[in-house]
Amino acid sequence: MVQDAINRLWWPSLMMFGPSDEHSPNSAQSMAWKIKRQSNDELRQRFIDQTIPQLELLGCTCPDPDLKWNAERGHYDFGDIQWSEFYEVLKGNGPCNQERVATRRKAIEEGAWVREAAVAHARKKHNRNAA
Repeated sequence: MVQDAINRLWWPSLMMFGPSDEHSPNSAQSMAWKIKRQSNDELRQRFIDQTIPQLELLGCTCPDPDLKWNAERGHYDFGDIQWSEFYEVLKGNGPCNQERVATRRKAIEEGAWVREAAVAHARKKHNRNAA
């Protein structure tokens, strides 16, 4: 189960730090204003460098075939992130988006009686206080 979760979440986890610094429109300004202390790329590299030894300790592997330790840099090198998937998710075209929207609509529909009851109660209370 752990390996399955790693396989599913590895690339989305790397994407959560945002686009590479060269493609991030706000990263440089956020660094200049000290909103961020580290850039997207620095945070992503730090995450990888800390996570890979933990995976190895658990006997798990990373689903990135290009991942390898770079002794010269003192960091792991990793494969290209497929940013098209990231941008599709942002546009609402992610793999779970339809399910998420359907769940939200169902909750709104099934919760209508609660909202109606609250309005009726408020009306009743208002009428009682007005009398």
